[in-house]
Amino acid sequence: MTDSSDFNTPDFNVKDAEYLAKLQDYYADWKNIPSYAKLCEVFGIASKSWVKAVLTRLSTAGFIERTPDGAWIPTRQFFARPLAESSVQAGMPVSVTETQGEHFIIDEMLIDTPSETTLIPVRGDSMIEAGIHDGDVAVVEKRNLANVGDIVVAIVDNEFTLKTLDRERGKYILRPANPAYPIIRPQGTLEIFGVLIGLIRKYRK
Repeated sequence: MTDSSDFNTPDFNVKDAEYLAKLQDYYADWKNIPSYAKLCEVFGIASKSWVKAVLTRLSTAGFIERTPDGAWIPTRQFFARPLAESSVQAGMPVSVTETQGEHFIIDEMLIDTPSETTLIPVRGDSMIEAGIHDGDVAVVEKRNLANVGDIVVAIVDNEFTLKTLDRERGKYILRPANPAYPIIRPQGTLEIFGVLIGLIRKYRK
């Protein structure tokens, strides 16, 4: 995790922060850091030596690094996003400070064990009252043990489903969060594939 002090690295200035933002936008579109010639266009500057100096400062600040063959690649800090100092109210509006707080990497907030985590698209509205909508992406930690009340991805009769794990008369059941759907009472085996640990939703297409 980084904070605003990372932008105060010697020789890293406000203009470099603008270059970093342009580079992050370019990388989001093309998934690479381009040649010096292309970066002249991206940064809006004419000199390749100036581009090299910018990249060197970004490297010193910890945003990019060189591979053994000399290519520039992003570091984890490159993907850090600003976190506002003030929370946003879902009730009555309150004043909000515009000052920027610390930075964090979204992966670090959602994922504890990358090798055991998978992203699964959600289809259907059976969990809508739990705030899980069709088109969301479920962040699932793969494990075969879960507690009653956990939202799980389970395998029932060779089919995957996302439901809340519950117990009824001593047997495990899968409870939807939509009264239009029935409770699943497995007739055969019930296998837990993983437990929901986060949710991703994009509002603007």
